[in-house]
Amino acid sequence: MVVFGIDPGYAIVGWGAISFKSNTYKAIGYGSVETEAHTDFNERLEYIYDELHSILSRCRPDALAIERLYFQTNQKTAIKVAQARGVTLLAAQKLRIPIFEYTPLQVKTAVTGYGKARKPQVMEMTRRLLKLPEMPKPDDTADALAIAICHAQAAGSDLRLKMYIQNNNYQ
Repeated sequence: MVVFGIDPGYAIVGWGAISFKSNTYKAIGYGSVETEAHTDFNERLEYIYDELHSILSRCRPDALAIERLYFQTNQKTAIKVAQARGVTLLAAQKLRIPIFEYTPLQVKTAVTGYGKARKPQVMEMTRRLLKLPEMPKPDDTADALAIAICHAQAAGSDLRLKMYIQNNNYQ
């Protein structure tokens, strides 16, 4: 199974593709889509969509895992992240890639076994699980790989299948 993880944002969108087979993880590719701060916001959204659509077209993953938005204190930032997240989801939807969402707590639990793990712990376990010599930069890329690992662990469960069917209105 190939899973494409996304850490959504509008300045930096982290992405990571992993394969998961026989309880073994392997990084296929990872990186980030970065936009310039003083660029028109609509142009930033277009660039994010175009780049991710292109990467997803080449990768053709079995699933896209993305971090679920949670409430932030800065509403203006949250709205912009939500819009960037929307164009990311659109790119996956246009390619008919199944989409799965995970909370930060679910990702931390899946990667470290502890839902209140700190960021450095999550990053180190991600590095170890993928057998990488060092953690990819920026941090958003490492986060995307952790999100992909989270989905790989959850994908085989009956609960995940039931949630997917329910969320996508399949009978």
